[in-house]
Amino acid sequence: MSDRKNAAKGSVAQDLERAKSNFVEHKVNQGQGFLYVRDYPGAGPAFVGLHGFPDNLHIFDELAPHLEHAGRRVITFDFLGFGASDKSPKFEYSFEQQLADLEAVVDTLKLDQIVPLAHDAGGPTAVNYALNHPERTARVCLLNCFYGSAPTLKLPEFIELFATASLAALTREILSAPQQFAWILEFQRERFQAALPESQARHYQDFLGPIIDQNFRQKPSAGPAYARMTSLAFEEVRKNDERVAELSRLKIPFQLIWGVLDPYLNKGVAEDLASKVQQSTVVFLSSGHWPQIDQPEDVARAMLSGD
Repeated sequence: MSDRKNAAKGSVAQDLERAKSNFVEHKVNQGQGFLYVRDYPGAGPAFVGLHGFPDNLHIFDELAPHLEHAGRRVITFDFLGFGASDKSPKFEYSFEQQLADLEAVVDTLKLDQIVPLAHDAGGPTAVNYALNHPERTARVCLLNCFYGSAPTLKLPEFIELFATASLAALTREILSAPQQFAWILEFQRERFQAALPESQARHYQDFLGPIIDQNFRQKPSAGPAYARMTSLAFEEVRKNDERVAELSRLKIPFQLIWGVLDPYLNKGVAEDLASKVQQSTVVFLSSGHWPQIDQPEDVARAMLSGD
């Protein structure tokens, strides 16, 4: 019996490993530039991954194979200015632009309905897409993200520094000084990892750290897009507060899958957001800010329970 179980586990592991590279690449014209898109085959309304900052689509690399293995279609893409998508100091980066990015992907790939799958600052794009296109939204899945204000919401220091308008001159200097920027980034990493068990902290360093580093080290860098998006964070929260009444009338299921070891977008943020929608399920996991990296199998299981 144990031999059969081990063989079954081995087969699943092999399938998941194959699924990591089982995608079709697309270049989608957003208007200002081209978006890099990965399309994993499957059925049902596609899960469309929306990353935050300062990361990119690779934060879904370990989650997508579990969803594809279950027969579901998954699409991930880099927002303009991040990852492998086009970057230019002439681009007008904004939360409205990121919503347009998602709309361009949906239209170009001819997706009838989707499940926006948002992490971190991808939250406003997911929720506002559902508000603007309820007929094309099967449900919304949120992972440790923000939308409007919440009593326990705390932005990471790395984000709040760049979001504070009065410190713009300082943050411009920091972006142009690699050593100072690296010190602040390392400080933030230590804060995110502080409450994580050893295995998750180690995986953070081995998997997520290089993703973020490469985002800033590549030429051209994601730095300009990051600086602009963070500068708009407080304003975006305020704007979204004005849509809460509209959100409360939305008849679309929301799934909130949350790492409770996140010191910033914490458990209270999930509970507050769940209270603002008509239909919500909340799953709490013993993970940090990136539950899809810490516990991809558990996140996929929770997501698929909504089918």
